[in-house]
Amino acid sequence: MKKKAIALLLVVLMMSMMLTACGGDDNNEQTAGLTGDYIFASGGTSGAYYPYAGAVAQAWMNEFEGLNVTVQATGASAENINLIAKDEADIAIVQNDTMTYAYNGTEGFTESGAVTDFAVVGTVYSEVVQIIARADSGISSVADLAGKTVSVGDLGSGVEANAKQILAANNLTFEDLKTQHLGFSASTEAMKDGQCDAAFITAGIPTTAVMEYANTNDMVIVPIDQQTMDVLLNDYPYYTEFVIPADTYGNAEDITTVAVKATIIVRDDLDEDTVYTLTKSLFDNQEAIANANSKGAELDINTAAQGIPTPLHPGAEKYYKEAGVLE
Repeated sequence: MKKKAIALLLVVLMMSMMLTACGGDDNNEQTAGLTGDYIFASGGTSGAYYPYAGAVAQAWMNEFEGLNVTVQATGASAENINLIAKDEADIAIVQNDTMTYAYNGTEGFTESGAVTDFAVVGTVYSEVVQIIARADSGISSVADLAGKTVSVGDLGSGVEANAKQILAANNLTFEDLKTQHLGFSASTEAMKDGQCDAAFITAGIPTTAVMEYANTNDMVIVPIDQQTMDVLLNDYPYYTEFVIPADTYGNAEDITTVAVKATIIVRDDLDEDTVYTLTKSLFDNQEAIANANSKGAELDINTAAQGIPTPLHPGAEKYYKEAGVLE
């Protein structure tokens, strides 16, 4: 009897091991370790994307031993979407307005054509349109930008599109300005050198380049007036009203402007289980991300799937439905 009992026990143990190896647990795909090498396209090192992507990537790698996520510095939204389309990046962070232009083939994607080989994981924080000007420039409103030397962001960037739209709401075009197409750090350096009067910068606040400029230079943050606000909110559904709090950059008062949403996207051919796991891990590690980067405090599962005009990845959609925030 003892030999039979031992033999039976061995059979049971072997069956248990086989079931585990074959994924007998229905929830195995949610708890299995994620492995592989991924490239996360972010933005310039002086912007908000690069350190935020670093915080997210580190949280993912801390959870999954076999996962390696390399954060790549880039020219931000438009470049990131093209990197995804060319399979030169797997994950990226972009403005939700820029991904709309890409998907529809408008703005900076008019000539190159629509780019649709990406899918959305979710929105993560507000990106604030900051119009900053030298204190001695005489600029205190959007209308005052006429005739001035203004950096409107990199060519084809989301910043450039924001600048066009805000100027248009004031009956201005780039032809009414002396435009420069510069990144964040280059814009503030040009302002320091007196080569530029003002700059459009769209990023999470406080933005490193703006903070560094404000620490050593007097500046004005140009507000968006109510008439301009009404036009923007009516014409462009991705904009929301936003208030830059007093003392963000040493400013004495709150400044009203507009914001879009920083959004994490992935290659649309990444498998459902991988993106499900990345999405789940993103929210499971919200506290760790917030501890590493202040923008992590804005990560909210209740709003992450809202206001997205392009397709969610099926893996992300599955997670949101399980979490009860999507039907």
